[in-house]
Amino acid sequence: MATNQGGITGPLAKKRKSSGRAKGGSGHKGAVQCSRCGRLVPSDKAKKFTKAVSAVEPQIARELRQQGSYIPVHRVTSYYCISCAVHSGKMNIREHSERKTVPSR
Repeated sequence: MATNQGGITGPLAKKRKSSGRAKGGSGHKGAVQCSRCGRLVPSDKAKKFTKAVSAVEPQIARELRQQGSYIPVHRVTSYYCISCAVHSGKMNIREHSERKTVPSR
């Protein structure tokens, strides 16, 4: 039980049923590090972005492809905490009308 400033004890309000995570009932999940700020975030809560990166410049790669050569592409995965993903523009906060609403009882 937590005590708020009025001295009343009771459970604190919970903003989300899932606590902003996607783990369901699977128990403890491992943590990943935010690529921007270094914060440790649960892997099911972090926002994952995968980008294909080539070691060859685009102009040279185009010429090599026309000649029939294969250019390997590496996938780079970066994880962001929610605050960094919003701040860097990777994801947007939905408008109030577009948010998922809970039916009133």
